[in-house]
Amino acid sequence: MFGKQLFQKHGQSPQKVVNGRFELEREGKTAYLEYNLAGNILQLLHTEVPPESRGLGLASELAKSALDWARENNAKVDVICTSVAAYMTRHPEYNDILIR
Repeated sequence: MFGKQLFQKHGQSPQKVVNGRFELEREGKTAYLEYNLAGNILQLLHTEVPPESRGLGLASELAKSALDWARENNAKVDVICTSVAAYMTRHPEYNDILIR
């Protein structure tokens, strides 16, 4: 009982974290952007594009989709993925939803 009282936070419930992917399929191949969503914070973690699909703008399309989703859902973004960070450098119109 002592340990439970020591580590229990009163008045707070655990925060739900959702893990998922934004996906695009082209010619039977899937490109994706992995994310975590906790409350109103969307962490953009990693983009993967199949080698044969690179150079087609899929990473940019995934970044735009994720950022537009965040804006439409009043979420802030925490950009960890270097591909999304590069996209944001070219598209400063998304800076208002970026966590600094």
